[in-house]
Amino acid sequence: MSHSDTIPLHPSSQSDIDEIENLINASPATVLPARPPSPPSGFGPAPNALTETVWDTVKRDLSRIISNLKLVVFPNPYREDPGKALRDWDLWGPFFFIVFLGLTLSWSASVKKSEVFAVAFGLLAAGAVILTLNVLLLGGHIIFFQSLSLLGYCLFPLDVGALICMLKDNVILKIVVVCVTLAWSSWAAYPFMSSAVNPRRKALALYPVFLMYVSVGFLIIAID
Repeated sequence: MSHSDTIPLHPSSQSDIDEIENLINASPATVLPARPPSPPSGFGPAPNALTETVWDTVKRDLSRIISNLKLVVFPNPYREDPGKALRDWDLWGPFFFIVFLGLTLSWSASVKKSEVFAVAFGLLAAGAVILTLNVLLLGGHIIFFQSLSLLGYCLFPLDVGALICMLKDNVILKIVVVCVTLAWSSWAAYPFMSSAVNPRRKALALYPVFLMYVSVGFLIIAID
């Protein structure tokens, strides 16, 4: 064949070429700007941890601790969002309440203060982990760290009771204060633990929680 000879294209091939040319010559589509991610609920714009100051970070954490403390320790069945404490959980508050309770018990002891702190801290930390695993093994619909956070916040009444008993060394007063704060802590933990498991297994989830708080109350009364 000579160079001047041409071979006509198949109609389907010609239509494909025309379609490609139309796509190339078409005007570019308008690209909409991406929408920024929504901030966490209840805490305003999403903070940038790399650029914010240390004081801003501390204020944000303290605000979250106070908010969760109000939701957990002062439960209100008529509040608008009862699950907010579950979503905005943190571990700074529970860690502080566990350490504070251990320090208060060690200050109350006349001898072997370091051993008292070690026993109290180990009991609370290990107890919170075991209770959380118990809820999960019972089929509870809760995250591991959520349960740790809630159990730690519910120690706040017992922290107050331990502080009062340290300032007033009276056996009768200790018993009364521990009974009140023990009932308060159990009442605060009840709605969260009971709603996390099947109603038929509610007692299996709540009894170990009550038992741990009773152990803490016994330590508060026994230490002299």
